[in-house]
Amino acid sequence: MSTKKAIGDSFAAIFILLISQLIAQGIATAFGLIKVPYGICNIIAGLLYVGLAYVFLKAFAGKIVKLPMADLGMPEFAVKKRWILTAVLLPSLVKGIYLLAFSGQYVSSNMSGTQIFNTLSAGIAFTGIAAGFVEEMVFRGVILNVLKKKWNIKAAVIVPSILFGFVHILGMNFSVGSCLLVILAGTMVGVMFSLIAIESGSVWNSGVVHAVWNIVIIGGGLAIGEKADAYSVMTYVLDSKLFAVTGGEFGVEASAISLVGYIIVTGMALAMIRSEKKADRVLSLIHISEPTRRTPIS
Repeated sequence: MSTKKAIGDSFAAIFILLISQLIAQGIATAFGLIKVPYGICNIIAGLLYVGLAYVFLKAFAGKIVKLPMADLGMPEFAVKKRWILTAVLLPSLVKGIYLLAFSGQYVSSNMSGTQIFNTLSAGIAFTGIAAGFVEEMVFRGVILNVLKKKWNIKAAVIVPSILFGFVHILGMNFSVGSCLLVILAGTMVGVMFSLIAIESGSVWNSGVVHAVWNIVIIGGGLAIGEKADAYSVMTYVLDSKLFAVTGGEFGVEASAISLVGYIIVTGMALAMIRSEKKADRVLSLIHISEPTRRTPIS
């Protein structure tokens, strides 16, 4: 595979992400025009986003990349228990640290029941599950594996992770400090998701961690930040204005608290990968050292 093709395939995968999102939102908007409740439209948009992205990526893998989906980190759906546990613990502990260790005030957005349903349906179905899994299919599925075949596993992890960090500042009018913090946090979280996908052998595991993180941290339920979030049911407004605590203009996902969480999970995944490689080497040595068995002469 040439460098030009590897880069072209990577950007084509990102294009599939964008076009899937636009089509899904367009169809959901059309449902809204015929008086389908807005909250239901959010769920439709989420389902369509995941479904369209998978179908388009499967066609892309077969026709353009010439690889089966399993070789792009998308085998039959299965998730390891340890990554389900990690998916729950990581955002819960990060949010728990803020609520228990930092002073602040709970501020309600005073949403009606319908507004709460609309907000949570978008946060769970679209921002959470759909965005989490689609981003993993594209970044840790197609891009990581295409670059691994062209270069090596280190480049395949680092390059998409940096790209993942930069994607989160596109179109944002952030200060230089906030941009640097977002790129650092985005790169680190990209490395974390990459190592989860590598250890588990599929993006479904990193997808679960990504989706649950999105739901808990930015899903519209309880937000945490420097000021009240009108798009969340309630906000825990921090008294602290420290850049490292609040995450700057991007929010707590780019904070030092979250960054520590990313580093810990990354270290866990890396330790598992090294342990599995060591076990494979031992098994290989045992196999080599076994004496050749002769078939007895009858």
